[in-house]
Amino acid sequence: MGVSEKTKNLANGIKEDINRYGVNYKDLSDLLDIATDAMEREGTVQWGLKVTEYIKECCEYGIAHKIDSIPLYDLEWKALKCEAPYKFESFLLYMEKNRPADEKFYQPRINPLRQVAQAIQELADDLLDEIFINMPSRIGKTQIVKFAFVWFGSRNPELSNLYTAYSDKITKAFYTGCIELMTDPTYTYKEIFPDNKIVATNGDDETIDLNRRKSYPTFTSRSIYGTLNGSCDCSGLGIADDLFSGIEEAVSTDRQDTVWGKFDNNFMKRLKRKAKLINMGTRWALGDCQGRRRALLENNKEYRNRRHKVISIPALDENDESNFDYPYNLGYSTEDYKMSRASFEENDDMASWYAQCQQEPVERQGALFTSGGMRFYEPNNLPGGEPDRIFMAVDIAYGGGDYVAAPICYQYADEYYIVDVIFDDGDKFVTRPRVRDKILKHKIQAAQFEGTIVNSDYCEWIDDELRKTGYRLNLTMKPASSRQKKEYRIRDRAPEIRQMYFLKDGYRSKEYQKFIQNVFSFKLNGKNKHDDAPDSLGQLCDMRMGSYAVCEAVVRPW
Repeated sequence: MGVSEKTKNLANGIKEDINRYGVNYKDLSDLLDIATDAMEREGTVQWGLKVTEYIKECCEYGIAHKIDSIPLYDLEWKALKCEAPYKFESFLLYMEKNRPADEKFYQPRINPLRQVAQAIQELADDLLDEIFINMPSRIGKTQIVKFAFVWFGSRNPELSNLYTAYSDKITKAFYTGCIELMTDPTYTYKEIFPDNKIVATNGDDETIDLNRRKSYPTFTSRSIYGTLNGSCDCSGLGIADDLFSGIEEAVSTDRQDTVWGKFDNNFMKRLKRKAKLINMGTRWALGDCQGRRRALLENNKEYRNRRHKVISIPALDENDESNFDYPYNLGYSTEDYKMSRASFEENDDMASWYAQCQQEPVERQGALFTSGGMRFYEPNNLPGGEPDRIFMAVDIAYGGGDYVAAPICYQYADEYYIVDVIFDDGDKFVTRPRVRDKILKHKIQAAQFEGTIVNSDYCEWIDDELRKTGYRLNLTMKPASSRQKKEYRIRDRAPEIRQMYFLKDGYRSKEYQKFIQNVFSFKLNGKNKHDDAPDSLGQLCDMRMGSYAVCEAVVRPW
């Protein structure tokens, strides 16, 4: 049913008055009454939400310009309450309307958790079928899906919703948390859903029924090892949260197979055709449940119509800054995460850092480079005097997310120090000037570029630019190897790479840190998405093993 012409005319008339005479409380309050009535009586929810969005914008304008500020502030809350059954973020905000600012969950964490809220809204609006949420621990991911679980069930209490995790203790906490959201007077649940009543709870079975007792309750929490078959059903929202108890279980291939069997054969079989799914937790290993589920969605043609989204937010962003430094001393600062990273590196367990904190699972059994097997130095501990040789290798990017990787090496006798790097996924107009500038900064004597005929002009441009400054070095270009041959070279040169000295954590630039991360991520088994950094080091080893007489570039023949 569409909005009636009478309702449209009333709303348009008020909007014209606002446009003509300016924002005022009375007109906006009347407009909210019209929107609320239309949503309740005429079922025109989408039209009503457009009106409430307009009202909120007007309220924000009026408050900013001190026009009826206090009444408009109250009216904005009323608009959020009107939206809350239909808009998840409005539900999150209004639920905590009466809580002190430092005790609210969502508002202090709105950045970056808004990404999660928006994806959950897409599930509710049937724009997605399932989502993946991967973020570090203790930053709010379980709490936001707890709000989502309650919101989904409260919108339509006749649907059954199912939550699972690795232990009864976790599911029990989730179950009691849901009851708290609906009954604690510091939340406004009863204002948003006044017709909903909890008619039955069962602490043993971890079930909650709204409005009437049903064969399959409105909410069920159940361990992945609990009784799912026959006793559980999911026609609304299903949530699979951290199905592994920890690192020991998650990295065991036997346990991966066991948990996947429980997930795919028991939990997934409880989901009805139209049910929505949230997969969440730490990405411990490529073969964990989330990894296998994503492989199905991304690689199996039978899943091509299954709409999904991955929300993966690492502890430290591309600038090496915390994504979760919340107000009121919530979350974790950049310093917190950097201390954690240093501890993982000291314990030779960077694989756990990448998995737990950066959401980049690394196969431990196949890791070729580990922090415990590498050598590190502090900048003030370089050998004295001038280096015997300064050289660099440049692995030119091929596009498709590849990086230009260029380690710069200072050689002192038989010791090699990687003092600087370029690790940049920009195009050639960004990276070529950077390579030129690094050559001039470090007074590099030899540089070897590895690329294809497609990017042969890369080296020529830099040669021309250096000639303009009068700088000369031994600059060479060699054909790039196939990806398979690159991996062979990395494996073959691994012992030499491990003998090089790299900057210690705490002394690295953000770019150097990304370069090292790419080195640690290289694995012997399976597919390496990007191997630019270790390959450039392999190329550097080729230069190291060869002759290095200083040569002067000659004029190219025309």
